[in-house]
Amino acid sequence: MPPSSSQLAPGTWAPARRLAQRVLGPIDRFLHVEAASGIVLLIAAVIALAWANSPWGDAYDHLWHVPLTIGVGSFVFTQSLHFWINEGLMTIFFFVVGLEIRREMYEGELSDLKRAALPIAAAVGGMVAPALLYLSLNAAPVSRHGWGIPMATDIAFAVGVLALLGKRVPPALRVLLLALAIIDDIGAIIVIALFYSSGISVSGLLVATAGALAVLVLQRFGVRRPLAYVAPGAVLWWGMLRAGVHPTIAGVAIGLLTPVRSWFGSQGFLATARDVVDEVGAMARRGDQKIDDLLTPLRRIRTAQREALPPVVRLQAALHPWVAFGIMPLFAFANAGVRVDSSSLDHVASGTILLGVTVGLVVGKPLGVFLASFAMVRLGVCALPRGVGWTGLGVVGCVAGIGFTMAIFIAGLAFNDAAMLAAAKLGVLLASAMAAVVGLAVGRFMLSDTPDPGAATTLAEAEMSTEQ
Repeated sequence: MPPSSSQLAPGTWAPARRLAQRVLGPIDRFLHVEAASGIVLLIAAVIALAWANSPWGDAYDHLWHVPLTIGVGSFVFTQSLHFWINEGLMTIFFFVVGLEIRREMYEGELSDLKRAALPIAAAVGGMVAPALLYLSLNAAPVSRHGWGIPMATDIAFAVGVLALLGKRVPPALRVLLLALAIIDDIGAIIVIALFYSSGISVSGLLVATAGALAVLVLQRFGVRRPLAYVAPGAVLWWGMLRAGVHPTIAGVAIGLLTPVRSWFGSQGFLATARDVVDEVGAMARRGDQKIDDLLTPLRRIRTAQREALPPVVRLQAALHPWVAFGIMPLFAFANAGVRVDSSSLDHVASGTILLGVTVGLVVGKPLGVFLASFAMVRLGVCALPRGVGWTGLGVVGCVAGIGFTMAIFIAGLAFNDAAMLAAAKLGVLLASAMAAVVGLAVGRFMLSDTPDPGAATTLAEAEMSTEQ
């Protein structure tokens, strides 16, 4: 009899296995809750704030300046721990963002202009209005460089807030927020590349181009193992760093180059699995099967299993938990520790920076999202998804004001002065908390807890309903 999934592996002690399931089961369920990533981020930020403002605050600051060195032979590269988190690990975060954008452009809400018209309009309005509000409060050259900070939306927190509203949120509203946030990420990436990078070095761009070409060459040769692309990806990252373009853009570039079509697919996987089962069964019936004889059939099964899904889907599924519950909380822990006292906010422009970021996210985001969407709908370019009203769109605008991860990231690029950076980060944290509370309050009081059961589950269905 072949073993079943309920049977224990050889050598397993049953009591220990039951204890592990009892302990790890709740953790596993927690990781599948939509709001979990946002909760972990919040905990990391709170710990960072508490540590930075405690008597041991100096230890918090010193921790991120610890030097870390990588090198091979004469090549030695030394940077601080903070650098490796913000420019190294966050490259993986941007890679996952690039994968999501690539997938959406191929088969998602960005694959058709008509379907994407509403979230594009909402995202553009939600980026322009906060930037203008910030600049209206920070016209001085010393502080206006932070105009890009209130443009960004944190997907994890925003989706987490919507999840807390439960059945009040129709599925189409959640899809609208996801599409808006993805387009928002595209806008933030463009802003970082164009406005928050130093002077461009041609030699660095040549190195980055060589890395990108190496990725394309490997794809042409049919190389499908992700590890093979680490080396050219590192070359691309190094080239971006030398060129003066923020190196995390390398993650986006590789994500956009990732194939979106599967090799085997479901049918190919089934055909290979049947062939392998028949082959192994024939060897078993002949009685001449050896353990080593299983290596080749199992290798074919592994290849078929790996290639049943498109690389963009497989990589996103594999990396998302590490990014959501590892890299992003670590980034928050390393960057959210702002000292809240007069000495850390004593720059002449700190007050206007804090106010500009806060007003931009809390007021500018919902205002821009709502007005841009209203204009596009009134012009007949697009329509609201079925089951989504203007109140629901207002809720989306409110929670889109939760900037956090990307906003703090841009703040670190915008300001080198410690006091100005502290003011910007404090504005992001304050605005994100306010936007979450406002979004929850508006959703609780304005959205019905018995949504229309016939509401469209996707924007595509909503668009089809308006065409009929």
